[in-house]
Amino acid sequence: MTSYGYFLACEEFTPSRLLEQARRAADAGFTRLAISDHFHPWNDAQGNSPLVWSMIGALSQTVDLPVTTLVTCPTMRLHPAVTAQAAATSSRLLDGRFALGVGTGEALNEHILGDRWPPFAERAEMLEEAVEVMRELFTGRQVSHRGRHYTVENARLYTAPRGPLPIHVSGFGPKAAELAGRIGDGFVLMGPDEEAIGRFQAAGGEGKPVIGGLKVCWGADRERAVDTAHRLWPTEHLPGELNQILPTPAHFEQASELVTRRQVSENVPCGDDAEEHVAAVRAYVDAGFEEVYIGQIGPDDEAFFAGYREKVLPALRG
Repeated sequence: MTSYGYFLACEEFTPSRLLEQARRAADAGFTRLAISDHFHPWNDAQGNSPLVWSMIGALSQTVDLPVTTLVTCPTMRLHPAVTAQAAATSSRLLDGRFALGVGTGEALNEHILGDRWPPFAERAEMLEEAVEVMRELFTGRQVSHRGRHYTVENARLYTAPRGPLPIHVSGFGPKAAELAGRIGDGFVLMGPDEEAIGRFQAAGGEGKPVIGGLKVCWGADRERAVDTAHRLWPTEHLPGELNQILPTPAHFEQASELVTRRQVSENVPCGDDAEEHVAAVRAYVDAGFEEVYIGQIGPDDEAFFAGYREKVLPALRG
């Protein structure tokens, strides 16, 4: 059975607001949380980017829901050994209710230290090696590793996870889906793409969970909700690999001029018609997703949580 979680967008909200959303999500009947890991927002209108690991520590003391990162890039901005320590601590704070979603990253976040931004094939290779390093460290044993991309010497996590710490791998194309099937404990996919799921399963993902999410803009005035979604999250609709290669929020703002209001209206559930929201989420269920995370765009999250508590979640579970 599909479980429904709330997506905490670090790009859009302050730390205190994210914690309040987590409380409201639990009260509304959401059973999980996902949280983004960004150094920059996608554009200046979003205006935030708190450190995900600080947020997870605070969430562990705020609610009892499982938490998944969607997603962390453990290859450049943070060395995989440091990411492993952060993930292991998060798992302990959450009593094992933590999953590490990982991906090959975006230049927007990962180029900030001046590193060269590699092509996808190299980034995928780096991710595979990073996952190998992190899994070794999660055992709590001393690890030394000398690979093509990473060196680890005499490292040991003294606060290691108790029990499994799943690593779910994100993918936005056929090669990434196959990588997720080969090395991941689950597949993160931001759309109900049955072909990608098939590739993931054929590459070794059969029986592993598929995790995804969508953004919506609940509000009494649908046209105003469309305007809000178009202003804050036009980047969701950029084509091809632009989301992976553009380096700054200013570049995303320039590219987003290509995104029309009509595109947003046709692709983002907006307004307070519960059937529109149910249909959008059910597309993920029908595609075989085990976990679906829904994030509210804009400031009217109180109305969102009321609408989902009273109308949308009951319909999905009915």
